Amino acid sequence: MSAISFIAMPTDEARAFQAGRPDANGQVPERHISDGEGVPCRHCQCDVGPGKPYLILNYRPFAELQPYAETGPIFLHAEACERYAKTEEAPDMFFKNGRRYLIKGYYENDRIAYGTGKIVAPEDMAQAAKEILERLDISYVHVRSALNNCYQLRIERT
Repeated sequence: MSAISFIAMPTDEARAFQAGRPDANGQVPERHISDGEGVPCRHCQCDVGPGKPYLILNYRPFAELQPYAETGPIFLHAEACERYAKTEEAPDMFFKNGRRYLIKGYYENDRIAYGTGKIVAPEDMAQAAKEILERLDISYVHVRSALNNCYQLRIERT
């Protein structure tokens, strides 16, 4: 199996939301102040620190509307932050909270590849994603919270 990359929200999308672009629901992102607990930014893959502003918005990590184009709430720093660098390892923040994650494969047409969904611990995520991506008909994997189904990031073949 070839290498994989963990890929965060694209910078152009993050900057657009930070500038006030409406979210997937057509609403302007809500602005809040972090208490430092459980506010993971989907662009830099770091927690928003206490006292720092952040946005809550409805995110659709798909280019086009279609039945499988899931949306859901995410957090994003209100100010510009640096995008999480593509790497073969899950972001450090995934290991901090003891949570598990839902991973599932998608075809090139952005449809869910049924039977690929798995609940995994962070330390097993890379290997589980590689196993899903061994299927050549699968284009990428999404990572979501197993608890709340919030979008985390995308995993692709490198």
